[in-house]
Amino acid sequence: MTDTLMVGVSGVRGIVGKDLTPEVVTRWARAFGTFAREGTRDEGRGTGPSVVVGRDARTSGPAFAAAVTAGLTSVGCDVIDIGVVPTPTVQLAVEHHHAGGGIAITASHNPIEWNALKFIGSDGIFLDGAEGKRVAELAANPAGYGMRDAGCVTTDPGAVERHLDAVLRLSAIDVERIRKRRFSVALDAVRGAGGPPMRDLLERLGCRVTGINLETDGRFPRAPEPIPENLGDLAALVRRSGADVGIAVDPDVDRLAIVDETGTAIGEDYTLAFAVRAVLGGKRETGNGKRVVVCNLSTSLVVEDAAREFGADVVRTPVGEVHVARAILRLSAVIGGEGNGGVMYPALHAGRDAPVAAALLLALLARDGKRVSELVSAAPRYVIVKGKAERGTRNAEQGMADVYAGLRRQFPDAMTDTQDGLRLAWRDRWLHVRPSNTEPIIRLIAEAPTGAAARDLVDEARRLCAASAS
Repeated sequence: MTDTLMVGVSGVRGIVGKDLTPEVVTRWARAFGTFAREGTRDEGRGTGPSVVVGRDARTSGPAFAAAVTAGLTSVGCDVIDIGVVPTPTVQLAVEHHHAGGGIAITASHNPIEWNALKFIGSDGIFLDGAEGKRVAELAANPAGYGMRDAGCVTTDPGAVERHLDAVLRLSAIDVERIRKRRFSVALDAVRGAGGPPMRDLLERLGCRVTGINLETDGRFPRAPEPIPENLGDLAALVRRSGADVGIAVDPDVDRLAIVDETGTAIGEDYTLAFAVRAVLGGKRETGNGKRVVVCNLSTSLVVEDAAREFGADVVRTPVGEVHVARAILRLSAVIGGEGNGGVMYPALHAGRDAPVAAALLLALLARDGKRVSELVSAAPRYVIVKGKAERGTRNAEQGMADVYAGLRRQFPDAMTDTQDGLRLAWRDRWLHVRPSNTEPIIRLIAEAPTGAAARDLVDEARRLCAASAS
C-alpha cells in the first residue's frame, strides 16, 4: 500500500497509477471479502457470501473491476457484477440479493485522475468506523486471509431497471400528476454513469429531455462536482432550450444539483430542502409522533427552514453519509441527507440517491405549480462561505482544543455542538470548525444571511487557528 492512499471510514481512494493500482485494489478487495466472510453484520451466514460489484464510467473502471473480482473470488466470495451503474443502484442490489456486501468502484465527484473503492455492508449502507477499521486491518495483514476455494462470477443486468421501478412506486411520487405537467428538463451527467438511467427516469415521468454529457465514457468535460461554478454549460442549455429546470448529477449519481428556469444554479443545499418539502408537504404518515429530518452539521439552514415549516424536528449528525444513514434508521426519520445534493429517502433506502432526488423535485413542482425560482425566492436566503486553515503539526489535538475554547469565549451566546469538531449556531447563522479527515488542515464553513456576515465568522475562526498554530 502506498503512503498517500486515502483511507476513509468506508473505503479507499487515490490517484490512478500512483496510489491506486490493480495490485492495491486486489489487496483491499481481498480484505473486504474476508470481512464479509466474517459475518460482521449477519452472524450465522453460511460460507462464501456474495458481493455485489458495480462501477461508474471512469476509464480505469474496467481494470479495477477485474482486480476487485479477482480479489473477492480468491477469498471464496461469489461476485455479482452489475456493470456501470449509479452507486445507489449498488446499494439496492446488495439488499435485493441479500448479499454479504458490495463494492462501488467510484471516486464520486473527484477529478478524472482519481478512483476509489466504496465498501457497502450487508444492509446496503456504507461501512461505519469500526467496520472500516476492521477492513483496514485485514488489508494490512494479507497473511490472515487464508486459503479458500475460488468463488464464482455472475451478472445482473436488471439492477438499474429495478432501481428506477422502485423510485416510481414511491408514494411521495405522484407519477400521473408529474406526467401531466410535461416538464422540459435539461440534463448534464458529466459523461459518468448517470446519462442513460437519469434520462430513462425522466422520460418515464413524461419529461422532454435535452441533454449534454450523457455518454458513459468517463471522459469528464469539466470538473465533475455539481457545484454552481461547474454548471455553466447546463445553465446555457436551460436558457437555450427554454427548460423548466436543469438537473446535474455527479459521476456516480448519488448527488443532484439544480439550475432554475432562468439558467441560475441555485446551490446544492436546495436539492435536499426541496425533497423535504416534497415529502413533508404530501400525505402525512400515520401516527401522531413528531416527524424527524436528519442532516449533517454543515448542511444549510434552508433545510431546517423547510422542515420547520411542516412542523418537523431536525437532527444533525457528524459529516459523512454513514452518520446520516445510521441516524435516519435509528430515529425512523422521514427523510434526510446532506447539503451537497445528497437526498436520502428511507422509504426506498438510507443512501444518497440522485434518481430519488430528481423525482421528488418534479413531484414538488407538479404539486405546488411554482417555478424553481419562485420556490427559492419564497424562502429566506443564506450565503455559505468555506475556508481552511493550516493545522499545527506539533500537539495538533491540543491546538484544536485551544481553537474551540477561543471560539466559545468569542461567541458565548452561541448554541454549541461538539459531535464533529465545534459548531456554533444562532437562529439565522452558524459556524462549523473541524479538522479534515483527509488533509492536514482545519475546515471552516459558515452560513449567514449575507456573504459579509458569513465571511466574518470564517475570518474569526481562521484568526484563532493561526494563533493556536503559532
